[in-house]
Parts: sequence; C-alpha cells; structure tokens
Amino acid sequence: MIGHRELRAALAETRRVLAPRLGRDWSVPAGPLEWNCRDTLAHLGHDLLGYAGQVTARPGDRYLPFDLTVRPEAGPAEVLDTALACGELLALALAAAEPGLRAWHWGPTDPSGFAAMGTAETLLHTHDIATGLALDWTPPPALCAAVLARLFPDAPPGDPAPVLLWCTGRAALPGRPRRASWTWRAALDE
Repeated sequence: MIGHRELRAALAETRRVLAPRLGRDWSVPAGPLEWNCRDTLAHLGHDLLGYAGQVTARPGDRYLPFDLTVRPEAGPAEVLDTALACGELLALALAAAEPGLRAWHWGPTDPSGFAAMGTAETLLHTHDIATGLALDWTPPPALCAAVLARLFPDAPPGDPAPVLLWCTGRAALPGRPRRASWTWRAALDE
C-alpha cells in the first residue's frame, strides 16, 4: 500500500532532478500546463500542504479554508524548498496517521489516498517542469505503479510511467489518444 515512504521517494527525486537546474529560466511554460515552471512548483507546494492539512485535521465534508501563498519575489530555489517542505509535512502527517483515518477529498479518503495524491502531484508536476526546462526525465516506474494501483484502478496495462502520463492527460499511448479530461479516485466507496 502506498504511504509516506513513496511520497518521500518522489520528493527526493524532485530534489535530484530540479535542484541542479535552478539557474535556468523558470518563466517558461511547464510542459502542457498554462503555468510557468516556477508557478507549477508553487502549486505543488500548495497541494501538498492542503493534503497535509486534511490528514491532520480530518474534516469529513470540506477542505480547510487556507491556502499557501508563495511570495512573487521568491526565486526557484526558495520555491523548491517551500514545495519540498510542504511535501515533508504531508509525509510526517501520513507517517503518524492510523490506517482507519478518513478525511475529505471529494468523499472519505484514507491515508493511502492522500499518499497517492501527494506522490502523483509530485511526480507529475516534476515531469511538467522537467519538460518545460527541456530535461529528459521519466518518473520512476515503481512509484508510478503505486499511484496507478491506488488512484487509477482501471488504468490500461503497460509501462507504469507512460500509463500514468496518459491517465492524467499528459501523453498519448499507442492506440489511445491523449486524454482531454481525467479524474482520479482517491475517495473510498464507504
């Protein structure tokens, strides 16, 4: 079952891939997204912190009313540190969470759902940024497989990294055009 260890592995991969490239132009679009690379990294921090809040507060019917604001003058190094710190907050919350915990994400979601979403956000937005920075990087297959197993139970068979990119509208697969819309299933059928 996916958990804090997989999230931490994804965060370590993000640091490994992006930290050496902080001197590049981060104002370029992040792959297929409308955001630039810097803003995509800030968005990643926002999502990871939001998930951490959900896991720790355990609301049953809503998201907590807070947002992460990254100051406009913050450069890529500061934004990377912020996103990774938010990811570590989620990892700590997941490590402390009992398996029976439920918190709201469009329904009751368990710790593995939040771990899968955090891992997916980290891998996918790292891929978006890597694409924008013209880096040849593919998310680690084992982490992609763990995300697919939890969030995309009806994913087609195949190499987990391209399948995850297809499931999230970032790439086509042989015989399957790129998706125009998609959703993942984090909430449990309880």
